[in-house]
Amino acid sequence: MTDFPVFDGHNDLILRLLRGDVTAEGVASGLPDGHIDKPRAIKGGFGGGMFAIFVPSPGDKAVRHDEMCNPPYDIPLAEPISEDEATAWTERGFAAMNDLAAAGAIRICRNAREIEAALPAEEMAAVIHIEGAEAVDRDFEKLHGWHARGLRSLGPVWSRDTVWGHGVPFRYPSDPDTGPGLTEDGKALIRECNRLNVMVDLSHLNAKGFEDVARITDAPLVATHSNAWAVCPQSRNLTDRQLAMIRDSDGMVGINFASAFLRPDGRMDAEFELDIVLRHFNHMLTILGEDRIGLGSDFDGALVPDRIGDCAGLPNMLAALRSHGVDDGLLAKVTHGNWLRVLRKTWGE
Repeated sequence: MTDFPVFDGHNDLILRLLRGDVTAEGVASGLPDGHIDKPRAIKGGFGGGMFAIFVPSPGDKAVRHDEMCNPPYDIPLAEPISEDEATAWTERGFAAMNDLAAAGAIRICRNAREIEAALPAEEMAAVIHIEGAEAVDRDFEKLHGWHARGLRSLGPVWSRDTVWGHGVPFRYPSDPDTGPGLTEDGKALIRECNRLNVMVDLSHLNAKGFEDVARITDAPLVATHSNAWAVCPQSRNLTDRQLAMIRDSDGMVGINFASAFLRPDGRMDAEFELDIVLRHFNHMLTILGEDRIGLGSDFDGALVPDRIGDCAGLPNMLAALRSHGVDDGLLAKVTHGNWLRVLRKTWGE
């Protein structure tokens, strides 16, 4: 394992298992495609990260990728998902996490000490994250139960409306001010996450929802997989105002490798040089400072730059940072140190 293991803010490997594309045993032994498996993680220094349990919308991936190849585009929000459907899928997601652990592919981590212990190991450190909280009930009984089973991070919305709030559409060019903010139930959800020390992920919230969270929460503001709107004016990206609010809360942002959220032209096209990623890095570093920036790849959920390819290609990203003047101290922060810092602060350790 590299001296600079990457703890990553977001991946969608669990979705591949739930769709039946791969098995836990395949992830442990090696896969012919996709972005993450244990052998490639060892090769690339992918120490682990936030493993998302996400309820997909029918046909969402093909439609988004096809329509996002030719900007401008404005893809409507996906249809809402029922609580019952989301609950069944989420339970399957927890079972898939346990299958990966039983196969020796991951170690499920509930605190920063466990992450630190797992980062140098062959098994990937895995924090359970729910992306889009449709499965959570208004009485929060399931939230408490899932927290007891290891849930440590939650995004109130994906790019569809929920009882909690409103996500941003896939729209370019656009800023994130695309609709109303959190509902009253959504505000109660943020307070309950604070009580449980569950991290709230801002990456899919619109601008008004983001500001609602900032007014309510007593935890650092965190966007696990987002980029700089000033470089790519995509509704999913963070404005300078939002970045400053994250800085002032002592939170952080994980840089998203999704091509359409990196490229200034907003195209879903993976053929470009990593200097575009460095433009986002520079911009966020200027506003956030060196203690509040990390990586949030969106592996297995996005079209990532060809120059990275999959988690085995992470050394190419680190080499680009080094050639850009990032020294060992800052590289350690960007690859894992900043995530450990903000998770300790969020989880009350």
